[in-house]
Amino acid sequence: MVKLSKEMGKEALVKDLKKILGEDKVKAEDFFRELYSYDATPIPIRERKRPLCVVFPTSVEEVQEVVKFCYKNEVAMFPRGAGSGLTGGSVPTREGVVISLERLKKIKIDQRNSLAVAQAGVITKDLQDEAERFGLFYPPDPSSYKYSTVGGNLAENSGGPRCLKYGVTREYVLELEAVIKEGERIRVGNPVIKNVAGYDLTKFLVGSEGTLGIITEAVLKLIPKPKSRGTLLLYLKDVSLTGDAVVEIFSRGILPSALEFLDQNCLKLLGVDGNYGGALIVEVDGECVKEQVETLKEALKDFGKVLVAKDKTEEDKIWSLRRSLGPTLAKISSGKINEDVVVPRSELSRTLKEVEGIAKRFNLKVATFGHIGDGNLHVNFLYNKKNKDEEERAERAVEELFDFVISVGGSITGEHGVGITKREFLKKQLGEGVYNLMLEVKKIFDPKFLFNPGKLFKVSP
Repeated sequence: MVKLSKEMGKEALVKDLKKILGEDKVKAEDFFRELYSYDATPIPIRERKRPLCVVFPTSVEEVQEVVKFCYKNEVAMFPRGAGSGLTGGSVPTREGVVISLERLKKIKIDQRNSLAVAQAGVITKDLQDEAERFGLFYPPDPSSYKYSTVGGNLAENSGGPRCLKYGVTREYVLELEAVIKEGERIRVGNPVIKNVAGYDLTKFLVGSEGTLGIITEAVLKLIPKPKSRGTLLLYLKDVSLTGDAVVEIFSRGILPSALEFLDQNCLKLLGVDGNYGGALIVEVDGECVKEQVETLKEALKDFGKVLVAKDKTEEDKIWSLRRSLGPTLAKISSGKINEDVVVPRSELSRTLKEVEGIAKRFNLKVATFGHIGDGNLHVNFLYNKKNKDEEERAERAVEELFDFVISVGGSITGEHGVGITKREFLKKQLGEGVYNLMLEVKKIFDPKFLFNPGKLFKVSP
């Protein structure tokens, strides 16, 4: 394991970083070190470390100087946005420096070319709002969009409900600025829609979870803002009808802008009256929305009870079911493991049945919801943190879930990333050959393993 150079202790490191950035941009007090030692992931204290300090650069030049200094002195670097990640992506795994990009907040909209230039610390919702002022639209919408940052979205290749129609974050990245080993500043890609010159390193960096370098700025594609939107809620007679209902929607020639699922346990937790097998939230946007809504209403009537939102207030009420699930689960259980697995749509009904079977085998409560239109399910195994046996059973349940998902051609993660919590399973999905190839790429970008060490790969040089 690479450690801090013998010639440099914590006090000397902090002193030198303050010389580089200034007193107000380097924090070494215990309060800051503790605050930036975790993110939204329920990771045991033993698996995270307090950083030596936290730095807050305000320009790419300052990021370069910090990286140059850390690489020379073999100091681990942990890039961070808002800390909203769910797999420990920004959690320090050993002594090092947290590089917070939250002060890089510049946005520029290029209306003529339908582009946005956004620094890494820009809040996703702020980018969306700014684009809409020009009649443009930035579709990626992770559930944390009100506080997550563009840099974090890029590092994790974030998803969200709109991915079904519009695609994930990487589909909107045209050009990236990043700082890599030795403090070198690079730009990859071009601010154009078509570009096939060389390897597509923009897509390579997106989703790399900060392990190859630090993304500081992105040129993002924008599209025209949809003119209107419509929302339906289907209460399913039986959960076994879920897959057929989804197929029926697509068979009518409609591609929803969002298609969300809540299982029976979720509905019960939310206090929904009625013995329903689950629910689907269907949203359409663009042209001919009224016609699409009427078509869907007719298509879904045999699957259960269909409700159509008449105005924005009713739309918000329907969506509040989905948005309130996370906080509700946190209230009823002291511990939960929230996995974001993905399976082919043809395997959805089978997967939901398997999830229930796993929960029964391990005597656990489970709540499943997610972006069912693209096969992305959030499976939440609930447990009591004070009950060690129950916690271990939840961990074994996750292993069985991953084995099943891989066996049907799915993925262990659709939008949360690998981080710390899933790194043990990455090789199982990719196979040893591809895993080792990825490891070789890591060594080229970061031969000292100083960029976000312990994420994706557990190994060190």
